[in-house]
Formats: sequence, structure tokens, C-alpha cells
Amino acid sequence: MDIVNALTRLCETPAVSGFERQGATVAAELLSSCCDSVEIDAFGNIVGMRRCGKENAKTVLLDAHLDQIGFVVTEVLDGGFLRFAESGGVDPRMLLGCEVTVLADEPLYGVIACMPPHLMKAGEQDKAVQIHEMLIDTGLIEAKTRVKTGTPVVFAERVFQLSKGSVTGKCLDDRAGIIAIAQAMEKLGGEELSVDVAVLISVQEETTSLGAGIGAYRIRPDFAIAVDVGHAKTPDAPSDKTFEYGGGVMVGMGPNLDTRLTRALIKTAKAEGIAYQQEVMEGHTGTNAWAMQIAAYGTAQGLLSIPLRYMHTPIESICLSDLDSVSDLLYHFLRNFDGEVRL
Repeated sequence: MDIVNALTRLCETPAVSGFERQGATVAAELLSSCCDSVEIDAFGNIVGMRRCGKENAKTVLLDAHLDQIGFVVTEVLDGGFLRFAESGGVDPRMLLGCEVTVLADEPLYGVIACMPPHLMKAGEQDKAVQIHEMLIDTGLIEAKTRVKTGTPVVFAERVFQLSKGSVTGKCLDDRAGIIAIAQAMEKLGGEELSVDVAVLISVQEETTSLGAGIGAYRIRPDFAIAVDVGHAKTPDAPSDKTFEYGGGVMVGMGPNLDTRLTRALIKTAKAEGIAYQQEVMEGHTGTNAWAMQIAAYGTAQGLLSIPLRYMHTPIESICLSDLDSVSDLLYHFLRNFDGEVRL
């Protein structure tokens, strides 16, 4: 798999939370060569299955979410301006001046309007502008004939390489997780397994995690591993809540996560020489692991994360070696897993 090209294609296919159908088609195509079957369910989740062919085999579910943060048009004004609301957790501090794509029947370019400082009243420069006060300028006088209320909007930034080993762009949260799973499944292509492997590319994580809950309820796995992103270190970030960029896969540990499965993942990383970092998570992990753990009769849950800089911005950045460490850990764990975890 050409990781950069696959990641670029996936990230540049829009899938705002609640509007994922276009992205689902690309994700399903990505899984088609490494799963026995792939389908898009009624809710919009992509479900792939790789069966081992053994009687009473247990099932391991791998999940990454497809949706991205974005916006929805709430009103079309005269002069080509749009009012909008957020879909997912968007920080208004970084929006003014951003470039966006309005996903009308024919996509439109737009910019989030920013009042010049010359026109501000005294003290206004120090006040944060709330999203409901912002406007998208399409530059189109006839915008009312082109854009409808409810149209999704995404950041316009493209994916590019900062350096040979680093990639930056929109929605690496969690398209990087999808690529890590797809790469692991591709590596497993010729391997004889002792467990069935289900892949869930879930929708609506950024708003509700309903996709993961519904998908896990349907599949009813014995074990589930969520693959998402975590916070990578930067000079301005708190050191106790961030992890090394290029330091390897982050293995979550906490009450949302099964101790035996977590230990098995760490044991595999040590045995295979895979770089890893332990992330203690004292409660809600903020990922699909929370919803999947209690689906149906409950599941033994694990969590692997890719260190990522600038989460929920158009310039999210990852180190490709960290993505590789996640896919390597999944590959080696599943290749050797007999369906039992032990203390």
C-alpha cells in the first residue's frame, strides 16, 4: 500500500459527521481487497469481514471512524454570504480567514470572513468571535440559487508532506486510523488466523459515537480495538497530557479498557520490537472505545492511538512511523492471537 497516496485520497474525500456517504464509498473500496466481504449498512457504517474458517472462532473487531469535523449551512444571505453551525468539536479561535469548500451540488470555494482591524471598535480585537456570529463568503451574488440550508461544509486544505516522514492536513483524525487498519489487514492477507476479524469504519464519532455503538451491537465481537489519534507533544502543550511525536503507538490503559487485552497488546509490542507509549486514561477515553465497550452484552475493549499534532484543525500532523507502528502491532497481534487473553 502506498500510504501517502491512500491517506491523501481518503482525507480529500469529504465526510462531515452525519454526511459520510461519499467517504464511505472510498473507504469500502480500500477494504475490498483485504476482506472476504465489505458492505455499507443502513446507518452508513462500512463493515468488512475476514473469516478464519474455524468452528466457534472468536471475533476481534477493529474500529476507526470515518467522519470529520466540519460545518452545516444554517442560512443563505444576500450577497453570497452563509451562516453556519459546527458539526463536531470545532475551535472558533482558528476559523477566521480559513478557506472552506461548500459541498453544494457543484462544490463552491469560500472563506470565513474576518473583519479588518481598521473597522473594529476599541477592545473588539481582544474578544473571541463565536461561530454563530461568523459568515462564509462565497463571492457569489447568486448563492441563494446554488446553496441550500443544511449543506455540509469542510476545510479546503489539502494533505501534503511537511517532510519525508511527516504528513499534515485536514481529518487525519481519524483517516490515519483507517489507513493503519487497512495496512494491517493487507499484511494479514496470506496468514492463517485463529480468529475472525471484523473491520468497522464507523460514522458520527465526532458528534455521538452512534456508528460505533450500532456497529458493535450488530457484530457482537468478543474483543474490540478502537484505533484513533491522541495528542502529540509540542513546545506549547502540557507535557503530562501529550506523547512523543515519532515515539510509536499509544496503548491506552484505564477503566474503559480491558486489562488483559491491553497487556496482550503491550506484550506483542515488546516481543516484536514495536515502539509504543503507555497512555493512562482515567475515565472516558473520548473515543469509540466508550460506546463499543457496552454494546450488546459488552466486549473486552482495547485502544491504540496515533500521536497527532493540532487536533481538530485543518493542519493536523502525524509522523508516518507512528501510523506504521499501529498497523504493525495489529498485524502481529492478530497473526498470533488464539482468541484467549490471560493475566
